Amino acid sequence: MDKKQKAIIEAKANVLKALAHPTRLWMAEQLEHGEKCVCELAESIDADFSTISKHLSVLKQAGVVADEKRGKQVYYRLKVPCILKYMTCIEAVIKNQAEEQVNLL
Repeated sequence: MDKKQKAIIEAKANVLKALAHPTRLWMAEQLEHGEKCVCELAESIDADFSTISKHLSVLKQAGVVADEKRGKQVYYRLKVPCILKYMTCIEAVIKNQAEEQVNLL
């Protein structure tokens, strides 16, 4: 693997790491339906603003979300909405694993 290939693989891994936390994945899935302010996300999962903001910061650093300040509120949106299209494939893997476990019984 050359330097360029390594850099691309590392960049991909950083995006996947950002989405690998259940709360961050949930937030990304919520943003798939449109932008939301931090307050909406905090209300939905009953978490404080600082926790939500830290998770959103990880997603932002990975290039998954963009933010826009409007007055006192900060709104987030997916930078590239197709980011979650891979979920269909992941769900297929989960289904396949479940079927294999059932077949073992």
